Amino acid sequence: MSWARLLDPMIRLSSLCVNDLSSFPQGRIDVDRVDATTDQEIHERIERDEAAAMEEMGKYIRVIRARVGMTQREFSDRIGISVDTLRNWEQGRRYPTGTARALLRIIDKAPEVAVAALRR
Repeated sequence: MSWARLLDPMIRLSSLCVNDLSSFPQGRIDVDRVDATTDQEIHERIERDEAAAMEEMGKYIRVIRARVGMTQREFSDRIGISVDTLRNWEQGRRYPTGTARALLRIIDKAPEVAVAALRR
């Protein structure tokens, strides 16, 4: 690959001016629509997006639990949380964070290894 080809995207980026939006390439954004959007509409959209994300996470957790073939009680005991917490996650009322989320990702990617490591 030639240097010119590698540098081309950087040269194009260097020609952009953050103070002059007209220097940015035109995309598919309807600027008038964005400008007309109220703060209330933005907050409502955020709430809908967060609710949808929590529902998707609930489905994801149910799929992981089903893949390892455990009941809610067995799964919650194995990963060290209460059954109520797991139910809240699966029903989209709460969202796992931090270590719990990382553990779920590990169980998803390597279920046999994770379940064996978590055996009590």
